[in-house]
Amino acid sequence: MKLLSMRTLARWHIWLGWLVGVPIAMWLATGLFMVSRPIEEVRGEHLRVKADPVPLALPGSTLAGPGTALREMRVVMQDGRAVAILTGLKGETRRVDFATGAAIPPLDAAAARALVAARITGGDKAARVTLFPADKTPFDFRRPVAVWQVQLADGTNVYVGRDTGEIEAVRTRWWRAFDFAWGLHIMDLSEREDTSHPVLILFAALSLTGALIGCVLMFRRRKARPSAA
Repeated sequence: MKLLSMRTLARWHIWLGWLVGVPIAMWLATGLFMVSRPIEEVRGEHLRVKADPVPLALPGSTLAGPGTALREMRVVMQDGRAVAILTGLKGETRRVDFATGAAIPPLDAAAARALVAARITGGDKAARVTLFPADKTPFDFRRPVAVWQVQLADGTNVYVGRDTGEIEAVRTRWWRAFDFAWGLHIMDLSEREDTSHPVLILFAALSLTGALIGCVLMFRRRKARPSAA
């Protein structure tokens, strides 16, 4: 009975090998192809000619006039009024009233907490609110933006831009688990951004080689030998 069971499992293993062998080889081959070049090169970013940023200039505008050194301006509605979020050439951000041009102060902890309570389900259950400067943001945010981290009771971290007054990111516990798994997947736990590096390429090539050898061996029929009496 035990021998028959093992033979049955071996037969199932062979049939499953036929079913999944080709897709696995295909996934590994396409994966090796995709990680063989840096994503920046795939996107053609290395072909862009570097040029100094040109300041935003809107004729007749006091917000984006000559000398304001703005890179970008976007207008959003906040608290029932039009607010212009201005980004300078050096990356600094500030808010002004779009109608009057009056400066709007950065968000404080109470305002960040209220924003999360209004826009996030369960946001009224904030456990802690912490300010992080642009150069010391948490790992699950990873952007050079000054933010308030609003920690909710369920473990979710909501990041509110201090100078933008907008929710910049929501990081649930599942997101953080996914991010860790992604880091393992691309073998980059330090930054979790590099999808093309020698270690990943090497193991992808070895895995593809192993899968191809396995597919070749599937064609070899092995007959069970009778056991000696």
